[in-house]
Amino acid sequence: MLSLTEKAVQQVREAIASQEESEGYTGIRVAVVGGGCSGFQYSMKLERESREGDRIVEVDGFKVYVDEQSRHYLEGTEIDYIETPQGAGFKFNNPNVRGTCGCGESFHA
Repeated sequence: MLSLTEKAVQQVREAIASQEESEGYTGIRVAVVGGGCSGFQYSMKLERESREGDRIVEVDGFKVYVDEQSRHYLEGTEIDYIETPQGAGFKFNNPNVRGTCGCGESFHA
């Protein structure tokens, strides 16, 4: 369904490891939400457990949770982590995107 590059995996593992042990994070939730200039944007946050309807992808010691509505938009997506002179962050290489806004923060499918 979706994949992460080695750099992205490393960043997620570091984010989970940096949390207090009592937090209990088991992975990340990746979603597509309404918003931005082009209609949709990506959401990514630490997650403790699955929700009804989630698809769970096991990735190198942690889980990636994707809700039922986001699955359609994320099919075939590769998540990378990039560092540039302008900053660093996760980059979504999504084959379902038909266009993006000028700043690249949102998309339409």
